[in-house]
Amino acid sequence: METNDKPRKKNKSSGAFGKINWKWVSTITVLSFCISVSMSYISSEALENVGNILAFVILLLFIAIGIVFDIIGMAATSATEKEFHSMAAKKVSGAKEAVWLSRNASKVSSICNDVVGDISGIISGATGAIIIARLTTGMAFFPSLIISLTITGIIAALTIGGKAIGKGFGIGYSVKIVFAVGRLLSLLPIHFDKK
Repeated sequence: METNDKPRKKNKSSGAFGKINWKWVSTITVLSFCISVSMSYISSEALENVGNILAFVILLLFIAIGIVFDIIGMAATSATEKEFHSMAAKKVSGAKEAVWLSRNASKVSSICNDVVGDISGIISGATGAIIIARLTTGMAFFPSLIISLTITGIIAALTIGGKAIGKGFGIGYSVKIVFAVGRLLSLLPIHFDKK
């Protein structure tokens, strides 16, 4: 009776690293870099030529972007594609895109919550630091410390509080939000037929 002593080849897809979608990781990493660089450039260019009031408006805009995309990511994970199939069958504008969003909820959530959301948080923090530096130039230590802590606290409170409210809104109105985003995507020259 012969035995096969040849060592078995390990399955390349086995193990923790084999289960990682490296193509998606590469795509999301490059996308994160591009969005981060773009938002940083826009922020620095915008802040360079504006006063403190407009700088605060830009800061609030970056916080709002993070909250809005967090809502979209939450809505995408909450909605199910079956809610849009009948609309897609009737050729309703945006329904096909809504099906795609709900079908690819994990990727949509990753882009909205992790990429755009986290980058918005980083950029808003950097914007806040620029505003603090402007306001505290030439001030004594104690007043500058109070201003720094106050602005940092406001940024954190608005971001965390806004996202907390947004999560409930995203879950409660998931179908309407995903469909609204689908309508916006339908205006773009991109096809969403495939997975």
